[in-house]
Amino acid sequence: MDHFYPPVAEVKLSELLSALSHALDITEGQPEGHSLRCCWIGLQIAEELELDERQIWELYYTLLLKDLGCSSNAARICELYLVNDLEFKRDFKLIDGSLPQALRFVLSHTGLKAGLAERFRAIINIFQNGGEISIELIQTRCQRGADIARKMRFSEAVAQGIGNLDEHWDGNGKPARIAGEAIPLYSRIALIAQVADVFQKADGEDAARKEIKNRSGTWFDPALAAAFHTVSGRPSFWDSLNSPDLHEIIYDIEPVHHASVVDEDYLDDIASGFAEVVDSKSTFTKGHSERVTLFADLIAAELGFSPERRRWLKRAALLHDIGKLGVSNTTLDKPGKLDADEWMEMKYHAVQTEAILSRISAFRELASVASAHHERLDGKGYPKGLKGDEIVLESRILAVADIFDALTADRPYRAAMPVSKALSIMAEEVGKATDSQCFEALRKALERFHPRVAA
Repeated sequence: MDHFYPPVAEVKLSELLSALSHALDITEGQPEGHSLRCCWIGLQIAEELELDERQIWELYYTLLLKDLGCSSNAARICELYLVNDLEFKRDFKLIDGSLPQALRFVLSHTGLKAGLAERFRAIINIFQNGGEISIELIQTRCQRGADIARKMRFSEAVAQGIGNLDEHWDGNGKPARIAGEAIPLYSRIALIAQVADVFQKADGEDAARKEIKNRSGTWFDPALAAAFHTVSGRPSFWDSLNSPDLHEIIYDIEPVHHASVVDEDYLDDIASGFAEVVDSKSTFTKGHSERVTLFADLIAAELGFSPERRRWLKRAALLHDIGKLGVSNTTLDKPGKLDADEWMEMKYHAVQTEAILSRISAFRELASVASAHHERLDGKGYPKGLKGDEIVLESRILAVADIFDALTADRPYRAAMPVSKALSIMAEEVGKATDSQCFEALRKALERFHPRVAA
């Protein structure tokens, strides 16, 4: 069934990135709305400091996007600590970095489901090389986040704000150990906002205020810690922070003279930036979203789609796996067969994709198309078990493109297949899993590049 929705002409940048920030929250193992709450906290500090409108606008996006690089170290965390990266990241934010807390954290989080010998080797490695490991993980995260921010057209001030999030006032942060006012102001505010939200969600308002006070002069700029103490002493601060309408509050406080409406080209850049966040989650999915986008576009061109329709489909392809940010790398990168719980976790990524994209007015129709890329014509797919004509053409295209890339790329459980073998396997599933028209369009498109493929 042909089903195409034209894109919405206008969407505010604040709406778009506030919604997409939920994908970053789940990657960090944080409760829904973490980035929005950090944005609220940070902007209240900024107003107390009387920052100008341009600074507030740059800080606004630094806070929403502070975790842009969060997916890039997930696989390495799983490899080093033999642990669920989402749980690791969630709990790591609750320690202050002191040696006793760090030791307890390592012992309580490393290799709990691994064999005794494997767990022992991992713990010894961390104790011997912990400093270098910590710098490596944070540097990867910070540099990737800053790079993606630049690709999404944000200023260098925003990129640096994201890139220096984990530096501490006393110079004992990471990765560069810069100190004091050498740390960008936006980074200093974002770190306070992050710690305040983590602790208020875990243990309440008093715990957050106590933690900021205790780390003043070590982790935090004392002047900013004092500003937080002032603003957090107002009941209205906490009422707004925990309001179910916080997303609307965040939209409304974007500086009016800097509010941006996203045009078609910028929408593509934002989608491409978040596709990079998704693909950074696993070494086995590097470039996956871009390749699926390429294959989907080849199929769409072969089927005679208009340029506008192809552009809309490419956005769906770039973001089709955004829900995988909520899947642990212990599942994503598992070399063997997934057990029942792992398989449920994996399948849930399609539900997450629709939930994240549906928050954006410009992507609401696109959300259902993107999330259906694992549906099958015979009704045995997921997440909704759609069958036959219930699966729209755009979703059928994504399914063929996704399967083809999965077969022709390396996976944890097998090496990449030759194109001819992949097409042979796919041909057997035509009419059951995949659409014949879309499969033939892919085969014809590939034949233009590799004539022997048709054989």
